[in-house]
Amino acid sequence: MRSVLGLSADRRARRGVPLTPVTRTTWAQYAETLGARQRRWAESSGFAGQPGAFCLMPDARGGTARVVCGIDPSSPPFALGALPYRLPQDDYRLDGDALGLQDAALGWALESYRFARYRKPHLEPARLLLPREVLHAVGPTVEAVTRVRDLVNTPAQDLGPADVCAVVREIAQRFGAKCREWSGDGLLKAGFPTVHAVGRASPRAPRVIELRWGDPKHPLLALVGKGVCFDTGGLDLKSHDGMRWMKKDMGGAAHALALAQLVMASQLPVRLLLVIPTVDNAVGGDAMRPGDVIRTRAGITVEVDNTDAEGRLILCDALALAVESQPDLLIDFATLTGAARVALGPDLPALFANRDDLADALLAAAVAQHDPVWRLPLWQPYRAMLASSIADTCNTGASRHAGAITAALYLQRFVPAAQAWMHVDVYAWNDGDRPARPRGGEAQSLRAFHAFLKRHYARD
Repeated sequence: MRSVLGLSADRRARRGVPLTPVTRTTWAQYAETLGARQRRWAESSGFAGQPGAFCLMPDARGGTARVVCGIDPSSPPFALGALPYRLPQDDYRLDGDALGLQDAALGWALESYRFARYRKPHLEPARLLLPREVLHAVGPTVEAVTRVRDLVNTPAQDLGPADVCAVVREIAQRFGAKCREWSGDGLLKAGFPTVHAVGRASPRAPRVIELRWGDPKHPLLALVGKGVCFDTGGLDLKSHDGMRWMKKDMGGAAHALALAQLVMASQLPVRLLLVIPTVDNAVGGDAMRPGDVIRTRAGITVEVDNTDAEGRLILCDALALAVESQPDLLIDFATLTGAARVALGPDLPALFANRDDLADALLAAAVAQHDPVWRLPLWQPYRAMLASSIADTCNTGASRHAGAITAALYLQRFVPAAQAWMHVDVYAWNDGDRPARPRGGEAQSLRAFHAFLKRHYARD
């Protein structure tokens, strides 16, 4: 691997400007190793090791002898995220041991990303030179994060259910996986009535795609992702503000697909099952109505209280399909509720799990990877909020309390008690620009889950 986004292989003959990370604490000590002229230059520039700041140190010929940059050591993967588009376009080589090479590479590459399908970037990022083995180590992660960002950033006009399935097939072909797909009225014959009900009003047919990969002797890992390509809210129509960014409502599918890609790229010793139900939640003469009752794939009847709670409807059929194969572990990702954002804000995906040991292991991986998640409870008494007078359950309830929890409890009805399961309510978006996290689509908890799975399925 010769290059990754913003990164390039470090060859001995290739010049690179030394780039030295320091902290506020270590700056004074490092400054003592500089010449008097460079120390004065840094002081006059106001540089004191502040995170995100940098100082170009001149050489005797007026060029750049080195760059000293301030980092926040508490967030290593994002430490260099302020630099690729602010430094002069050149090659840089990491100097010193204040930051690990993989952390440096990851932050640099994630900041170098720009969504360029409709507009070319005004600038090219500066390049960080790194050993080839570091590029091999971070390359799959950068590619997977880029996959999520690109899919979430793509407008619904160019990313419908058929397009989502085409991306799955492209990745399946690359890794030698097998796919099956159901669409339109074929969903009814195949046993996906809720997916059909949500997507039937759109001229773009709803679909379910299944990917399978791996050695039959290995434990089965099942991943499910919510793939609502655009969500109008259905007949319970969203406001303009609520609808504006609903191209990102397939963020759960993007996460599940990117994690599947990482699993296959890492050759984890698992059998992989990926299920993505993908629809447009549209308004039309054939749209599902509030008050309709749907008999789901699992045989559970659901009264539609709110057509804007469509994600859990398509997920319940997908979860039912996944549990039929009795996986060792089932994980689903979904941009499911605004309530999760009210509770935790945009940066913290909400984790629900029916096994404490799995949740604890995932949370530990999240801390180690600086890729946070926060666990919320599957508080069983709140199931009463989903009661229906004519069906087994409603898809939402009259109360607005605990919306993320009741959504998770709805999904839990379709997961057998003995089935190990984790549900992630993810935002999949950056509301503004931050180092290594540009505004727009974002992969959240992806690195944490990959690290967790590598440890969970580690070969003896």
